[in-house]
Amino acid sequence: MSLHVSSEPLIIQQCRKGEKKAQHALYIAFAKKMFLHCYRYLKNKADAEEVLTDGFMKIFTSIAKIEYRDEKSFEAWIKKIMINESLLFLRKKKQLIYANEDIPETIETEILVDERLAAQDIYKLILFLPVGYRTVFNMYAIEGYSHKEIAQMLGINESTSRSQLTKARTLLQELIVKNYTL
Repeated sequence: MSLHVSSEPLIIQQCRKGEKKAQHALYIAFAKKMFLHCYRYLKNKADAEEVLTDGFMKIFTSIAKIEYRDEKSFEAWIKKIMINESLLFLRKKKQLIYANEDIPETIETEILVDERLAAQDIYKLILFLPVGYRTVFNMYAIEGYSHKEIAQMLGINESTSRSQLTKARTLLQELIVKNYTL
């Protein structure tokens, strides 16, 4: 985060009062990182920007209800709002499906010259996962939610969460082999 730790409680206090400069400072400090979280779920820049805006509106209206403890927990609160807003967006668009989803046959990606697979290459491949697989994979493998938490947040069974994660991992392995082996 680009806010100085000692200024964060003051900015939060000013945001609680609805001060626009403080809201702007908070937005600038977190927007880029939170956009990436939204994009990882939505796979569409315009949708991620819309969710980011909705998420910050929710943050600004809810900020008075939270108790500031430290920078890490505050950022986790913001991140959770962005993830929930992303999931809500997917539900509204009826894109969150947990059946046998269409799996891309081929993916056009740049093949690495280096033999190791960089994190950004894996990130690119995650974007090609069907939305249900991608959502569960992001929540479990990247965000650290348990299958129980995922099931509650998405309104699915824990077994569905496990199944989607297994399918996502299998597909990712296939995509890596298909796209990154010589």
